[in-house]
Amino acid sequence: MVVEQEDKLGTMPIDSLIILSRLREERRLTTTDLAPSVQKPEANVRATLEKLVETGFLEPHGTGRGRTYILSARMYQKAGLHAEYIRQAGFDSIQQEQMVLKFIKTHGTIKRADVIELCRLTKDQSAKLLTQLAHENKIYKHGDRRGTYYNFNP
Repeated sequence: MVVEQEDKLGTMPIDSLIILSRLREERRLTTTDLAPSVQKPEANVRATLEKLVETGFLEPHGTGRGRTYILSARMYQKAGLHAEYIRQAGFDSIQQEQMVLKFIKTHGTIKRADVIELCRLTKDQSAKLLTQLAHENKIYKHGDRRGTYYNFNP
């Protein structure tokens, strides 16, 4: 695919090749993770990443400093790795909600740390998901701070 792209647009910058190589090995990385490999400031790496997104090599996930990049569905498809792409792309919000509810159904309670591991979310994203579910009265919050857990009982 890289060779096909080079035929269309000309030679691919070494920074792009380094980024693609790192993502092929490590699957999901942030701009901060990639900057040392490219040996350029994060702003330059971010610009290169956006060009790779525009050309269809990468897909961004998230926003702000927590934004991560993975190889695109097209890249996984050309490599014949369909299931690996789905695993890397992660779960949409409906799937995350269902996983949390199933976890509580199975185990009785859930904590934020469980949601982080289960759904591969950050601390803030997991807290937001749990708060949303509690606000919708699908689950109930018990406790504050470190001891907080959620279950189906009010």
